[in-house]
Amino acid sequence: MEKKKNNWIKKVILLLCVAVAVACYYLIPAVNESMNKVFKMFASGDFAVVKDFVASYGAYAALISFFLMIFQSVAAPLPAFLLTFANANLFGWWQGAILSWTSAMAGAAVCFYIAKILGRDVVERLTSKAGLKQIDEFFEKYGKNTVLVCRLLPFVSFDIVSYAAGLTSMSFGSFFIATGIGQLPATIVYSYVGGMLTGGAQMFVTALMILFALSALIVMIRKIYTDRQKKKGGNE
Repeated sequence: MEKKKNNWIKKVILLLCVAVAVACYYLIPAVNESMNKVFKMFASGDFAVVKDFVASYGAYAALISFFLMIFQSVAAPLPAFLLTFANANLFGWWQGAILSWTSAMAGAAVCFYIAKILGRDVVERLTSKAGLKQIDEFFEKYGKNTVLVCRLLPFVSFDIVSYAAGLTSMSFGSFFIATGIGQLPATIVYSYVGGMLTGGAQMFVTALMILFALSALIVMIRKIYTDRQKKKGGNE
């Protein structure tokens, strides 16, 4: 009984926070303008635009970047790698990697608890039914290892995995550790590349990311095909 009461209180508090945030967006012109700038920045797909936006806050740039990473996690599917590139370019690759990794972990935790407290209906509105269903299938196949597997695949949405994990019986500790381990390699690679980026290198890096994603996709398709063939062979 006490547990249900606590869950109800958490749900009410979280819904109130969401309601206040939405009200601020629509009722306060300054907030509306700032948020529209953030959405436009991410939509540009240009790491230089993101870099300039973060750098404009001067001494508070790292803090702004931290909260932007959490925001993009909740507002899936905004591209997190743009922030990772920007952080590395602004603060140096290893300092940027630490900032990107810790803020991504914080964002993942927020998504996990939103799903845990508010449930599937809210998560489907924040993400998509199709995307969530895809991750559900991963969980059916790989169980708790899903988080680690998906974190290593660049074409699988980081944020939807976090939301989906919150809908399962998986403990936060297991989720957090798997996220931390799985997210680290990509963060280091993106940060190292981001630290060397200039405007002229943007198209090259974009092509490299697409190639990397396609390579991973081919490996995954091959794995699924092999598993199905094995099942067919076992049923005959």
